[in-house]
Amino acid sequence: MADFEALLASIGEVGYVQLVTHSVTQIEGLPGAVLGEKVIFESGQEGEIVSLGKLLVEVLVLSTSSVRVGTRVARTGHRFAISISKHLLGKTANSLGKIIAGPSTPIPADAELRVVDVHAPGIASRAKINKPLETGIIIVDMMVPVGKGQRELVLGDRKTGKSRLLLEAIVAQSRLGSICVYAAIGKKKQEIRRVEDYFLKEGIRNNVIIVASSSHDSAGEIYLTPYTAMTIAEYFRDQKRDVLLVLDDLSTHAKFYREVSLLGRKFPGRDSYPGDIFYVHSRLLERSGNFQIDGQEVALTCLPVVETTQGDLTGYIQTNVMSMTDGHIYFDSDLYFAGRRPAVNTFVSVTRVGHQTQSKLRREMYQATLDLMTNYLRTQDFVRFGAELGDNSRQVLAMGEKVLTLFNQPMNISIPTNVQTILWGLLWAGLWDGHKLSGLVAAYQSDSVLRNMINSLVINSDTVATLVVNVQSKSDQLLPIINPPEPAVAVPK
Repeated sequence: MADFEALLASIGEVGYVQLVTHSVTQIEGLPGAVLGEKVIFESGQEGEIVSLGKLLVEVLVLSTSSVRVGTRVARTGHRFAISISKHLLGKTANSLGKIIAGPSTPIPADAELRVVDVHAPGIASRAKINKPLETGIIIVDMMVPVGKGQRELVLGDRKTGKSRLLLEAIVAQSRLGSICVYAAIGKKKQEIRRVEDYFLKEGIRNNVIIVASSSHDSAGEIYLTPYTAMTIAEYFRDQKRDVLLVLDDLSTHAKFYREVSLLGRKFPGRDSYPGDIFYVHSRLLERSGNFQIDGQEVALTCLPVVETTQGDLTGYIQTNVMSMTDGHIYFDSDLYFAGRRPAVNTFVSVTRVGHQTQSKLRREMYQATLDLMTNYLRTQDFVRFGAELGDNSRQVLAMGEKVLTLFNQPMNISIPTNVQTILWGLLWAGLWDGHKLSGLVAAYQSDSVLRNMINSLVINSDTVATLVVNVQSKSDQLLPIINPPEPAVAVPK
């Protein structure tokens, strides 16, 4: 109450709530109000000014507690901002920047106050995307690669494994030294808790910040969540740390923004979404990229999630976000129910800048795999019509099945890029059938001699043909690790 009275005295303006419609309030008596400015209600709630009228100011209340008509309101004189520092690492914060889970620590003196909604950096501060973002998922790293600083949309139906892939990508990047920010937008509290436990189990919790809003929070808090997460990611980017930001998901965000807009009596457009829904998301996603900071390249990679309904890619929000990202990874429900994990449809997925980050060898591997899988699908169509197959067609079918087995990656196994290359080489050389890849991954992480051998094999292979020859020369050392011999069983006399 003392802070409220001090604001009234310093600003010299007092407003009164005239109309309350859920999270949106109309306030009279703030002639100096500015869009995006933070206001404080006499009852303790915070709000953000979202619209200016001739007599009334529209404020989005950032609290679940209701505001009464007649409540006094004070301007703060500055835009909505949050305090950010390294104390957020390992914590879960809400959209107001306040810690809601994890060890409670006071805000340090060196914390930086950052405005949540800012303009995206201009093109002069950006650099070409030239470094790959390793996700540890073979089908993504090989077929739909993502570059550091890229905006890659992840979309698909509910419960097809989108969030699972993103969590594994966070684990892989965190172990490589990147800061990871996960924005849970309007999720159930149980789901948020499950994500926290997963990061804790994987041992990366101290390198991850979760910005969470539950479905029980107000529409204003949910709407603000991705902007708060982006602001936190930008702070660590400016500390010259590569950052991976996951926005899970923007379709939920759009629904809550639609709710706020309709309560504010904005004119509805397609699917009742407001006309500025494109601007709402584009001004958010444009803040990511690969940047030049004091002569050093630092990447802020953004992976937004959008949910589809019955595989429909032509929905309003889906096509909107597609048009402002650098490609998309599509999760196919048919593949999911057929048992594919992850259920990524590589023929529908697109990456516009990812392939330029791949090495010459990886690009050749991608092209060879794409040609094989195209022939595999075409041959399968012939089989459905009952056509008789020759030897070449049978070989294509057999090889395609092995590649699908390789892509069918077990959960919670992150595969380093060089191990992916060696496994693919063994498969292409006809020495392996795609099963039991976890043995080589574990050995690579624990055995420095094997790790150096695998790394040198990849470095000395500039084409697929060279890779196959090099892998064949070391197959006697690699294959026993993948398929260890069965222990001898003693035969009783």
